[in-house]
Amino acid sequence: MKPFLFLLLLFSNPFYPVFSQSNLLESVKKNPSEARNLCNKFREFNSKGISASSDKVIEFVSNKNKLTPVNAEIFSIYVIGLHCPDII
Repeated sequence: MKPFLFLLLLFSNPFYPVFSQSNLLESVKKNPSEARNLCNKFREFNSKGISASSDKVIEFVSNKNKLTPVNAEIFSIYVIGLHCPDII
């Protein structure tokens, strides 16, 4: 019974990472213009020789969208996959 209650509490937590990441990724789908703007910023970084997966870019995305670095990296990868696969 205790393991069941633990799982129930774990999955009912509003801060559970899986649920927050799902909402984060949905925001990319619902705001393609924002994603395209981010693609342009990634291209700008790329033109300076900075990879979209670099710490500097992840910090930029994190600050711009008020995300943790991990969520910013997931967000960036998702944006690149959906809207700008030419980004490195």
